[in-house]
Amino acid sequence: MTVMKRFLISLLLACTGLGTVVGVSAQNVLEAISLDSGGRVGASLLVMETGQSLWIIPDVAAPMQSVYKLPITMAALAAVDQGKLKLEQKVLITKEDFVSAEQHSPIRDEHPDGNFKMSLKEIMRFAVSESDGTASDVLLRLLGGPATVMQYLAGLGIRDIKVMDTEKDLGKSWVVQYRNTATPKAMITLLQALHQGKGLSAKSHALLMKWMLETETGPGRIKGLLPAGTPVAHKTGTSGSRGSITAATNDVGIVTLPNGHHMAAAVFVTDSQAPSAARELTIAKIAKLGWDAWARK
Repeated sequence: MTVMKRFLISLLLACTGLGTVVGVSAQNVLEAISLDSGGRVGASLLVMETGQSLWIIPDVAAPMQSVYKLPITMAALAAVDQGKLKLEQKVLITKEDFVSAEQHSPIRDEHPDGNFKMSLKEIMRFAVSESDGTASDVLLRLLGGPATVMQYLAGLGIRDIKVMDTEKDLGKSWVVQYRNTATPKAMITLLQALHQGKGLSAKSHALLMKWMLETETGPGRIKGLLPAGTPVAHKTGTSGSRGSITAATNDVGIVTLPNGHHMAAAVFVTDSQAPSAARELTIAKIAKLGWDAWARK
């Protein structure tokens, strides 16, 4: 990219709207934004009502980290719809279910001694809204393992989202996270299925959307540069770091635009050497790019 083109793109980013400025397109801007991520950016944006889209490296798999709690919870809700599980059933959680102390788990922190019961519905909420690793592993246990999630995804026609391991396993080995991956394109397909109510009953769909809208993790990612109060139903994922490398800084979700349309967004920042603020700003800029392009059309 030439110095002049980068200058023009910087000028474009400072403008209110996108469109095209002296030959610089929104796609060029997306590519320029990715250069500041410190790693590899895979991203897809899609307005589900119109088909308008932007993408960069949409077919390359990236480690999901906690983004994988979305398909896990969807599979658990589908099991409820099929009568295999019940939302109000009480589930025993022991210390054996706890993820490691280095992994995020409000459930573990609130009940350090284990041996307590919690409703399946509340466990699901913890997995989605609070990205609780223990909750996610309990769901996998109840489902009979990752293979059930993969069967659910296959039923939706999705092949490029891989749920292979538990959160415990992710916490034990750096390389395991690279087995649990998704391409941005496949994640957009999952978000489309969710938006269209495929694979879930109306009740389960409403519950999941509620939990995703209530998610408090990653406020500086998809939500970061959008107007306050914008409805964003999303799921984040974040790895630890090894040396200067952070394997995964992710956010996927559905943004409700002012014109009533819905933008599916999937952004994966992989193997980045940039600080957290820069990685999150990359995601925020990409979401804002789609907002500026499509919010009022």
